[in-house]
Amino acid sequence: MKKIDRSTAFLQDQLDLFRCPVCQLPYSEVVGHGIKCSNGHELDLSKKGTLFFLNHDVSSEYDASMLSARRRILTAGLFDGFLEEIIHRMPKTGARILDIGSGEGTPLVKVLNERHQSDDVAVGFDISKPGINLATQLESNAFWCVADLARLPFNDQSFDTIIDIFSPSAYSEFNRVLAGGGQLLKVVPNSNYLIELRQLLYDKESKHRSYSNDNVVDLFMQHYPNADAKRIVYQMPILPAQFADLLSMTPLSWGVDESRLDVVREMPINEITVDVTLLSVEA
Repeated sequence: MKKIDRSTAFLQDQLDLFRCPVCQLPYSEVVGHGIKCSNGHELDLSKKGTLFFLNHDVSSEYDASMLSARRRILTAGLFDGFLEEIIHRMPKTGARILDIGSGEGTPLVKVLNERHQSDDVAVGFDISKPGINLATQLESNAFWCVADLARLPFNDQSFDTIIDIFSPSAYSEFNRVLAGGGQLLKVVPNSNYLIELRQLLYDKESKHRSYSNDNVVDLFMQHYPNADAKRIVYQMPILPAQFADLLSMTPLSWGVDESRLDVVREMPINEITVDVTLLSVEA
């Protein structure tokens, strides 16, 4: 089945998830390879089977090359340690899942594959069109779209689980689309996240060598005082052939002098530290 036909079938089954970004009314019907609201606003699927909810293209430094490197590193297991904890906390039955800032799609697809829940309904979106285009290459039942987290194109109380990995947050929108009894799972990096790369790329006096997520965690706790916070730390072995991808897949190298990068490329590391906090709360 072509991607556009598979996505059309998804929309026919799950049209109640989506609302029009122009007038905020629910979409009322599937027309051809697209959807239409009761005010007549129409949105067509791309040939890749995606919906583009933005009213203009957005430029991003997360280009196809960087995202491809990110996919290779994530496929090798960089996020597996905390994805396991996310999966453990999710419902044991089928759920409607929204992945905020899904990038090239590997984390969401790993979650779905590990859950083995045929009743899961999953939507991943990102502001990066190249990322969503890459996501469509994955074998998955997830639906992909380009959207802005500050104006989610989804109806109220549509999702049982919201996953947010290293993405910004719009808590009023998250609360709006999260169903009663649902859960929000947010992952933020800690000070030692990819610390080996930071130490290679930046001098000791550089402000970029260290990182604090205190403001992010504090804001989350202000919105959800009863939330749980769990720190997850582990190391992933890095093969010499993977080092170039590791450098390319993270914004840490942005702004670093090319001469410094040339030196770092000749200094591969044996492992990389993943140090994150999983914030979770039930609606």
